[in-house]
Amino acid sequence: MSHRRRQFLRLAVSAVALPFLSRAATAQESYPSRPIRLIVGFTPGTAADITARAFGNGASDFLGQQIVVEDKPGAGSSIAAEYVARSAKDGYTLFLSSLSIVTSQIINPDPAFDLNKDFAPISLLASGAVVLVVSPQSNLSSVGDLIAMAKSNPGQVLCVNAGIGSLPLMVAELFAQRAGIELVSVPYPGSPQAVPASTVIGQITAGKLKALATAANKRARALPEVPSMAEAGIPDFDTSLWFGVMAPAGTPQNAIQKIASAAEKAMHRPNAVETLQEQGFEPLGQGPDAFKRYLLSEITRWSEVARHAGVRS
Repeated sequence: MSHRRRQFLRLAVSAVALPFLSRAATAQESYPSRPIRLIVGFTPGTAADITARAFGNGASDFLGQQIVVEDKPGAGSSIAAEYVARSAKDGYTLFLSSLSIVTSQIINPDPAFDLNKDFAPISLLASGAVVLVVSPQSNLSSVGDLIAMAKSNPGQVLCVNAGIGSLPLMVAELFAQRAGIELVSVPYPGSPQAVPASTVIGQITAGKLKALATAANKRARALPEVPSMAEAGIPDFDTSLWFGVMAPAGTPQNAIQKIASAAEKAMHRPNAVETLQEQGFEPLGQGPDAFKRYLLSEITRWSEVARHAGVRS
């Protein structure tokens, strides 16, 4: 084959490839060109669903396309997570992640997905206070009282939770480890994993629950009169119920950055802030890098808690 013939073929191949590259670049630049689905692993009316809709309503305006919230509840949101992990990597199917999906994967001996490998963090949307509460009929007035009672009556202090891997159980295990006490887990199937914090706050205000502390290093805006766990004598006990947006790993960076930018703006709109604070949550809107670091720290922390407590499904 002559030099001129080979050169012609190379030019011909390049000419064929150019339209494809142009179309791919145009597709990324025009994202999103159709509605985006946000898959939530909990039922309507829960904190997860409310946060998803606060994000979706605001981000839709900034992206120019509707974000449709779809609830696929079950298995601590693992059903929703697996669905998204197996979806197209095009930025049109997203997952509302939470602490529940972290603990669900940790305790599952054979998870159907890997949070590190199968997902791309986009934005940490919001976080809410976790509150240590007791019956108002108890004579406990502080965290110190609870610890003293647990040490005086080993194996007698009950901890109601939503079952293995649930947020209440994992936080209770962390508290027990830090306080050096034993709590007896009492699973209660009727207790959802992601109820609106406003429900708990309302019960505290109505005197149906007594709050001893928030599981954080500082007081919660929604409960300013309740001491933090640090004030109660348990330092470095900063945990919360958080929600973030993730996409399947391999989603184009252009799409991830556009969603992250829209999330930061959407979560700080006055109506979103008001909605979140009514539920006891604070808006965040942190981007992909910050969310990834936080997610890795959560996986590390709760893996250690589960290992120490022997929690497995």
